[in-house]
Amino acid sequence: MCMDKKIPLAVVAGPTASGKTALSIEIAKRFGGEIVSADSMQIYKYMDIGTAKPTAEERAQCVHHLIDFAEPDEIFSVAQYAELAHAVIKDIYSRGRLPVMCGGTGLYINSVVDDITFGETETDIGLRDELNALAEREGNERLIEILAGFDPVSAKRLHPNNRRRVIRAIEFYRLTGVPISEHQEQTKRKESRYRPVMFCIDYDRRTLYERIDKRVDIMLGQGLTDEIRRLRDMGCTADMNSMQGIGYKEFFEYLDGKCSFEEAVENVKRGSRRYAKRQLTWFRRDGRIIMLDPKTAADDAASVIEREFPEFA
Repeated sequence: MCMDKKIPLAVVAGPTASGKTALSIEIAKRFGGEIVSADSMQIYKYMDIGTAKPTAEERAQCVHHLIDFAEPDEIFSVAQYAELAHAVIKDIYSRGRLPVMCGGTGLYINSVVDDITFGETETDIGLRDELNALAEREGNERLIEILAGFDPVSAKRLHPNNRRRVIRAIEFYRLTGVPISEHQEQTKRKESRYRPVMFCIDYDRRTLYERIDKRVDIMLGQGLTDEIRRLRDMGCTADMNSMQGIGYKEFFEYLDGKCSFEEAVENVKRGSRRYAKRQLTWFRRDGRIIMLDPKTAADDAASVIEREFPEFA
């Protein structure tokens, strides 16, 4: 694929509470862009506060895509996301607009930027049930031990608490005989259809954690607990994929009487800080990502885009 035929793609990645939304909107406004969300929780309807979706005022400033389209009881895969994102980005660019991807779900971002091909692998419901039961008895670490026996790369990369993805990695190997990490590496070797510039706002750890704690307090003031009550009243249950997001699972425990309100709040803050640490690890190992000083992020990103995408300058 010739360089001049590749689609330019600005990417604003990074941990929770790092200011991705504001930066992506600024880029879209400066360069005539439209935003493509890369957040695995913002796809769900009715989940606004806990997922920190762009507000109505923010969405009025520029067009946003791939937000608010899935029902909370849907299981939505990264392969489905990539297919939708490719189509949306192609459409944005065909209209002479700059696609701006924004989000903190590293797997979503990489699936698009690296043009990863997802094979149609069958599922084994019986195996999934067996592995879930094993994890309940012996803990998630037991699944990591099993995975490490044939796919140490994935075992090291995946967090034990991300049980669904760990089970999927085991299932993939059992069905194909190929470690999922090897499959992913093979798909990365093909040339991508995109010409990306990638950014991450680089707060020091202490400041980022303070921003996270403040954001949780703001969410509570906006009515996070009431939002989760409404979801429960709609029939949402704690085991749904959508309810595994930080903020939702902890307050389900509170509403189920398993912990106090204060404990739920602290669990959300602690879980958010831990998630941010994992996000930073993910993004910092990608040498393409330009780390931005928070004080000058918008101008620094604009300078890079003007240089790399002169057609939008």
